[in-house]
Amino acid sequence: MAVATLTSKGQITIPAQVRNALGLEAGDRVEFVEHGKGEFAIVAATRSVRELKGRFQGKRCKPVSIEEMNAAIARRASGSR
Repeated sequence: MAVATLTSKGQITIPAQVRNALGLEAGDRVEFVEHGKGEFAIVAATRSVRELKGRFQGKRCKPVSIEEMNAAIARRASGSR
């Protein structure tokens, strides 16, 4: 079983055995997913950009001009919609 110690700043070092099993490298992100009271799983939050392919398919909108963007910002800032 891999064990880590919490520092006074709330930091831990993920043991090498766990990093290797998750395929983590320096700079990678991890997510802590709650599974129950007092029980969490550490999940590698690194995904390939290729996984986004097709995610926004069919959700294209017409291009918006800078003027339209500025007008929308101004409307929102003034409180009128």
